[in-house]
Amino acid sequence: MIPELNQSGVLPPFIPERGPTDPAGMAPYRTTITEFVSRYALSPERITILRGLLEYRQKLRAIGINNGFQWLDGSFVENVELNRGRPPADVDLVTFAMRPTTDLEIWKGIVNDNKELFLPNESKERFKCDAYFVDLNTHPIHVVSNTRYWFGLFSHQRESYLWKGMVEVPIVCADEDALELLDRGIGNV
Repeated sequence: MIPELNQSGVLPPFIPERGPTDPAGMAPYRTTITEFVSRYALSPERITILRGLLEYRQKLRAIGINNGFQWLDGSFVENVELNRGRPPADVDLVTFAMRPTTDLEIWKGIVNDNKELFLPNESKERFKCDAYFVDLNTHPIHVVSNTRYWFGLFSHQRESYLWKGMVEVPIVCADEDALELLDRGIGNV
């Protein structure tokens, strides 16, 4: 479940009633893509970004990236319209996933053939996703280092250093249900 925004207009880093030491009450908040879409379909700009996110996720699954999860964050999960007087431009995300192959040459080919999924500037232009990838097939030291980096970056606002939360969604989820919500105009718009 995604908690309500706090008085600063961001997801809290933990649910105050549970305290910062309860792992079940702290970010990243695990949810479904359908709940995420329903929660953040607040404007035409956000709906465009959500459609891009759903397309991005579909393309990942189409190349065999099915075993993992994504952290979703950035101004998209904040009340940026009120706090900064503008809509979000994209959604920030990090995909943590197992490669669809252990053959590094095949993997390099998959990445080269799908640069719009792995190069942030291209994913941002094509899908409105500022997207990054953490390969869970690498050595655990690298996985921990990457996780530390992304958690540190995503758990604070860039400008104010305000501590905030993020959302976690499995890669394999009911995306078709979320897309149907958008197609039917259901959400918070």
